[in-house]
Amino acid sequence: MNAVYEKLLRCYDCYKVKIDFEPKVALVLGSGLEDYAESIEIKATLNYHDIEGFPVSTVPGHKGRFIFGYVGEVPVVVMQGRVHYYEGYPMSDVVLPIRLMKMMGAEVLFLTNAAGGTNYGFNVGDFMLITDQISSFVQSPLIGSNIDELGTRFPDMSEIYQKELRAVIKNAAESLGITLQEGTYLQLSGPNFESPAEVKMCRTLGADAVGMSTACEAVAANHMGMKVCGISCISNLACGMSDQPLSHGEVQETADKVAPLFKALITKSVMEIGKLF
Repeated sequence: MNAVYEKLLRCYDCYKVKIDFEPKVALVLGSGLEDYAESIEIKATLNYHDIEGFPVSTVPGHKGRFIFGYVGEVPVVVMQGRVHYYEGYPMSDVVLPIRLMKMMGAEVLFLTNAAGGTNYGFNVGDFMLITDQISSFVQSPLIGSNIDELGTRFPDMSEIYQKELRAVIKNAAESLGITLQEGTYLQLSGPNFESPAEVKMCRTLGADAVGMSTACEAVAANHMGMKVCGISCISNLACGMSDQPLSHGEVQETADKVAPLFKALITKSVMEIGKLF
């Protein structure tokens, strides 16, 4: 058996022994949203440490657990702390949580992140609905022997972020009076912030926002047939677009400031998405 798939099955067996809950929507929380999971109707929690072989986030402030519960009437699994490629894990481990949530029963993957804006039309604190992505600068999670049990060898990527889900999120933002930008997200490996020349390159390639997560997760989810949507919080203007040096503290400060609006948008969107399935 494929070693990556075997590890995934061990994690799934561990989940099944400990948790009796089947989610329909999987939600990955980015910076500033870590406490959102504690605001839902919680039915169960599962620490990453308690799952055999599961990668554990090393980023400060990430609690490292799954929370199972309801947003309105929609059963969800919330990932409170994601794993990043820059932490040194193989890409198969970075996307293992996504694959596991699909095996739990989740049909929709809702990705969130804090990102640097490369579009001069964006402002710090804006929300960007991800319409497409560029993942060419990090290793594909599909490299190696294909796991046929998960998906096809050469999956189509023409609509990674499903139009129907994007329309739901746009309507939710409009009903809440929240301005929602739209654009393409580009993932680099990190953990360093980008140089001014790299930011210029990203903008030339068509990226509106750049970050260190998300795109690889979306590829893995699309491979498995999940419906994917995503929102970036523009936590800073990318390097070279302002005179201020970049820091993780600035990212966190902005994400925390706009978190109440972001949480309201997520709640409204998930409740509306739940009506589709």
